[in-house]
Amino acid sequence: MQDLKLWGGIECTVARIGSEVRDQSRKTGHHARLDDLNRIAELGIRTLRYPVLWETVSPASPDLADFSWHDERLTRLRELGIRPIVTLCHHGSGPSYTSLTDPDFADLFAAHARRVAERYPEVTHYTPVNEPLTTARFSGLYGHWYPHGTSYRSFLRALVNECTATVLAMRAIREVRPDAQLVQTEDFGKTFSTPLLDYQARHENERRWLTFDLLCGQVRRDQPWWRILLDHGISEFELELFRAGDAAPDIIGINHYLTSERYLDQRLSRYPEHHWGGNGQHRYADAEAVRVPLPREQIGPAPRLREVWERYRRPIAVTEVHHGCTREEQLRWLVEVWNAARQVRSEGADIRAVTVWSLFGTVDWNSLLTRADGCYEPGPFDIRGPAPRRTALARAAQALAEHGHFDHPVLDRAGWWRRDVRFYRPPLVASNKCQLAGSPRRLLITGATGTLGQAFSCICALRGLDHVLVSRKEMDIADPASVAAALACHRPWAVINTAGYVRVADAERDPETCFRENAAGAEVLAKTCAEAGLPLLTFSSDLVFDGRAERAYIETDEVAPSCVYGASKAEAERRVLSVHPDALIIRTSAFFGPWDRYNFAFDVLRKLSIGEHVIAGIDKVSPTYVPDLVHGALDLLIDEETGIRHLANEGEISWHDFAVAVAERASFNKARVAAAADTPVLNTALSTAHGAILPVFESALDRFFADSKLDWTVDTSRVAAE
Repeated sequence: MQDLKLWGGIECTVARIGSEVRDQSRKTGHHARLDDLNRIAELGIRTLRYPVLWETVSPASPDLADFSWHDERLTRLRELGIRPIVTLCHHGSGPSYTSLTDPDFADLFAAHARRVAERYPEVTHYTPVNEPLTTARFSGLYGHWYPHGTSYRSFLRALVNECTATVLAMRAIREVRPDAQLVQTEDFGKTFSTPLLDYQARHENERRWLTFDLLCGQVRRDQPWWRILLDHGISEFELELFRAGDAAPDIIGINHYLTSERYLDQRLSRYPEHHWGGNGQHRYADAEAVRVPLPREQIGPAPRLREVWERYRRPIAVTEVHHGCTREEQLRWLVEVWNAARQVRSEGADIRAVTVWSLFGTVDWNSLLTRADGCYEPGPFDIRGPAPRRTALARAAQALAEHGHFDHPVLDRAGWWRRDVRFYRPPLVASNKCQLAGSPRRLLITGATGTLGQAFSCICALRGLDHVLVSRKEMDIADPASVAAALACHRPWAVINTAGYVRVADAERDPETCFRENAAGAEVLAKTCAEAGLPLLTFSSDLVFDGRAERAYIETDEVAPSCVYGASKAEAERRVLSVHPDALIIRTSAFFGPWDRYNFAFDVLRKLSIGEHVIAGIDKVSPTYVPDLVHGALDLLIDEETGIRHLANEGEISWHDFAVAVAERASFNKARVAAAADTPVLNTALSTAHGAILPVFESALDRFFADSKLDWTVDTSRVAAE
């Protein structure tokens, strides 16, 4: 048996939502970037799930086909030595002249499959229809996608049409390429339940096999699903088509997600309302099984792989591994699935590959494409910049493709789905089993008494990142001996420096102390980290600019500080990069957060709540929400980014307008916020040449109020009538 392989995949869904078409290849920009294929090849990936979708080849008529885009891509894949697994329909309902419930769907689809095989006779592996059962549920039962059916009849009609299309497509393909192989994908997530809902769980657990039972000819007259299909409008003639089993998969593709396994519970109050639903007989919550204290050995990729192998005894590949979360959780999920595949393979199952998905990320999959919010989840590449940027997932993928293993300090802890933080109702006794082996490697964070240091400690704890937070007493960053002793004691895998002099006005009266803490201290810390081979993340400020450019600043703009504090930060940048060229320096601006009261937003709320007026300047800044800043900075650190990076919530706003926005969201009279007569108007707002990775300011302000959990309703007994 060959070694376990790493495959790759590109999220390529073309789905109809109402009258709109959502094309993921265009949303992620892959459609316009031929050199993406070179990037994939550089990871060592030699098998790639790739689209030649019906909707993009023949969008207007079944008699018209344009293969020009695909010709260029498949030629390049051949030149790169990458074998494509060609997908013909990916969560779609076909072009506008058909749908999943169209009686002619299968015949029309088979004609497209034949054209593809004739056009590309060198292609040997096909996935005609990706995830037929899942697509049928979302399109025919839940109404999310076209044709937006909401009945069991439309669900089963869509499923049978997709499976019939697969049979006819493979027959047509094999007339051109007799040795063509079917790589059939599906989500095999299992359903668990309370005893009351066991009947519903058993039904769903039998239903999940329908795609493969139909294709393998295992739905027979003496089985319950034969009668269920007949009762919902499927004819015996249609079912007889599957009896030959000539479209039994050559490779079973398992698409497994953290949301794949479900738990049904009639105790609705235990779960958020968006999980509430029912079946007409009982009302119940349908929640992620990982959020319920089930026995560990029952859930996860390994038990699902074993089930599939025991049922079908056919070669298996995990054909999608993706997690839209923080970077270390993405790494943890990929490695967990890889290790599960290796484990089950060692038990005798024929598991061929694991597929890293999606290489260039996804857009709006957090809402199953039902909303066009532009919510982007990166993969091995982050496309939010002039060119796709390699993330830590790319390093992991390359290591797995070339060596079969990958190590990183963040892997010393299990993912959130294995930690107690996952539960909707925390267990009475904490499991405390999230450490995987040995002593976990740690981050060292300076600035224990500061806003940013405290925020890093809080979020690292949430993300399962072991760390130690030190004060100046424990490590004086301006003292080489103190720094060396702390590094020797804590042995961190990286250092995050949030320490420094932050009192901008006071710095004008005490420049010596400001420069010692901000510039000299940063240099000492950077030099010691460089000598120890440690990554360093440190922070700078928008005040390295004088604000006279009349636009937001990017990283390549020349610094020109107009105050002592800004000058100390500019000098710190110069010194740090001179002694540690691989350090990451993040410039940020006007940060505000929910966990302390020492920021502009809280000051505005405090004054308005006691009846005072607020006078705010009209200089422009980029207010930055501290949790967003910390999450983004940690992702960049794990990605091993270096150099200067601007990190602020998107948008530029004056201090006055910032105060007005705070007042409006707290239901205070915005007329009590006045603008100071600042002249000239300065603009130290930050933009970036690398692609913005933080949400927009408006979103950040909404979350500030939600996360602060404070009631700022006006007390009319204390505030004069306005």
